[in-house]
Amino acid sequence: MLENYKKLKYMEKNKRREIEEAVRDMYASTVENNCSCGCRSNDTERLTSRECGYSEKELASIPAHANLGLGCGNPVAFADVRKGDVVLDLGSGAGIDCFLVSSLVGEDGRVIGVDMTPEMVERASMNARENGYQNVEFRLGRIEELPLGDSSVDVVISNCVVNLSTDKPRVFREAFRVLKPGGRLTVSDIVLLEELPLFVRDSLDAYVMCVAGAMMKTEYLEAIKEAGFSEVTVTGESRFPAELALGQPNLKEAISKMNIPMEELVRLAGSAASIKVSAKKSVLR
Repeated sequence: MLENYKKLKYMEKNKRREIEEAVRDMYASTVENNCSCGCRSNDTERLTSRECGYSEKELASIPAHANLGLGCGNPVAFADVRKGDVVLDLGSGAGIDCFLVSSLVGEDGRVIGVDMTPEMVERASMNARENGYQNVEFRLGRIEELPLGDSSVDVVISNCVVNLSTDKPRVFREAFRVLKPGGRLTVSDIVLLEELPLFVRDSLDAYVMCVAGAMMKTEYLEAIKEAGFSEVTVTGESRFPAELALGQPNLKEAISKMNIPMEELVRLAGSAASIKVSAKKSVLR
């Protein structure tokens, strides 16, 4: 019954706030660092995205600076997106998945990205304006409290973002709330296959690195079910190459603060996995 994870409900408000601010600062700095390189995806970001499942064709079809190399999968590749759908992306970042979905939903469809980082929303909105995406919009908001009405979207997607939330069960309840009956949930995310050492779980830097805040795989799936979803299915699971993940600039900075040997980081990386999960909101709901 999510016993380990539910301990987070008693987390002090200031601790939750500290984590959210650290996550927001990290993603804001990602935008700033990317712009300092001319607002273009570098080789590391492109390689990371390829490892996550994006094809060269997909990466070439979107605005160059929409890819910041922050995902752990490609939810668009296995989401059941149809013409005319309204699709919501939780933690949309610079817009990579929203822009890929845009062509799938067509002119009669709509894509909404929600992100809590103002710099990300500004970057994504700029990408949409400058590249003529008429059916894509971005909203500032928290995924634990979505700025959308009940039963208003057909599909919810997310890419390596739910693990950063301090209240993951609430995220899934919100996703369930905004989905129409018969709606679909598709997420790529980081989960744990074994418990982490205490010094990692208590590290703010490790949380920002998508490690310390990750749930055990069984608890993650249970949280989706408890939110009301049915047909919860793991459609893919893989170990993300530790050396590639640890090569990202923001992670390098966090790692240097933690002062952990590389061999220990690689071992800890083996405790986590990238999974792809799909689920549905019953038409009877």
